[in-house]
Amino acid sequence: MTTTHDRATPSTSRSHRRRRGPAHANGHGRKRSWLLPGGLTALAVFATATALAVHWTPAGTSEGDDGPAAAATPPSQQAPDRSAKPSVTTTGAEDSEKDDVNPSGTDDPSPGPSSSASSTVSIPPSGPGTFTTATGGSKTVGQGSRLLRYEVVVEDGLTQSAADVAGQVEGILADPRGWTADGESSFRRVSGGTPDFVVRLATPATVDKICGRYGLDTGGEVNCSVGKDVVVNLKRWLLATPVYADDVDAYRALIINHEVGHFLGHGHVTCPGAGKPAPAMMQQIKGMHGCTPNVWPYDTKGRLITGPAVP
Repeated sequence: MTTTHDRATPSTSRSHRRRRGPAHANGHGRKRSWLLPGGLTALAVFATATALAVHWTPAGTSEGDDGPAAAATPPSQQAPDRSAKPSVTTTGAEDSEKDDVNPSGTDDPSPGPSSSASSTVSIPPSGPGTFTTATGGSKTVGQGSRLLRYEVVVEDGLTQSAADVAGQVEGILADPRGWTADGESSFRRVSGGTPDFVVRLATPATVDKICGRYGLDTGGEVNCSVGKDVVVNLKRWLLATPVYADDVDAYRALIINHEVGHFLGHGHVTCPGAGKPAPAMMQQIKGMHGCTPNVWPYDTKGRLITGPAVP
């Protein structure tokens, strides 16, 4: 099955997300002031964000904050919605997917040190399609009875190390504002055996190939969640989106939270109201619709941050 963060548009089928409830927001983080000082600057950024949203909007069902996310197929013993169809999540300007980590409209603390996206970052368009798995593992996080084991792999040839990426993913999934707050899910990173899902960081072309097998068109720009794979586009991982350009770490959280959310069976939702934090399962890449940036599915009091379901 397919899913978001940052997602692509399914070329032949509807959103595969069992996220009925994308993804497909990202990210799968969930916080920054995006108000700009000058009117002209604001208009320029608005135009840029609009262009990105149009470019990343999937032709079919869009997922998560990053765009249309393809719903991943959860473990057999707990597959919530096997009827869902593959969908893509574009992790672009919205959450991309979506990894809106800063819930500025909530009492949630900010995600910590952030890294700024650089327009000079060199991103290889393609890679060998083979991956290196992060060694070792993590302790179990969360008290839920549904233990999900996952691997983190990075495409060979990238400067990003599997160990570093695994550390970031572990931190996102262990955050008390993450999916462990649902009271049902717990996570443990592994490096062997048969994991329940795999987080893959890959070049744009490789992402297109993996997601394309499920009928999804990621267009070299977005992420997707398909089958047991949460596929993260290197471009989105490094550059984030306009809303999160100054807090790439937050955007990464949105990508992971959005896409893993699809894997857990959550679908896309929209903004619950002006001034409220954007849900991690909202396709923030399509616009904030009055909501404030946020990349976490829950707030610090354990309350789910959500909104009206997207048809």
